[in-house]
Amino acid sequence: MKHSRRTPSVTSLPPSPQDEATHRVRRYALTMGIRTACFLLMALVQPIGWWTFVFAAGAIFLPYIAVVSANAGADSTPSVVESPQLELESPDAAADGPEPTTPDVITIHEDRGGPQADRGAHDDGPEAR
Repeated sequence: MKHSRRTPSVTSLPPSPQDEATHRVRRYALTMGIRTACFLLMALVQPIGWWTFVFAAGAIFLPYIAVVSANAGADSTPSVVESPQLELESPDAAADGPEPTTPDVITIHEDRGGPQADRGAHDDGPEAR
């Protein structure tokens, strides 16, 4: 099984659900704001002419367009996401050569008695004099 040698990119991921929902709400609010403006212009602009019918069409059809576009969102567009599980080894590891067989390990051994215990055992000190 052949794996991709490319490093996965975070930018290839789709937007988060919160970001997508925020974008949908803004698009819906903008479309409904235009619909409200069309409704007001239809009722207030005088004399009645061809533009009145354009404003009426906007007031009638924009709610449908707003709801459909808000519900469809980015779900209708397929997106390809790179899987980080496809990358088994780092591209730098192959360029450096084989890995060392034994890793460098530093071991620290501590004496529980500390420096005072050693001095007392070998030095007579002032108390013994």
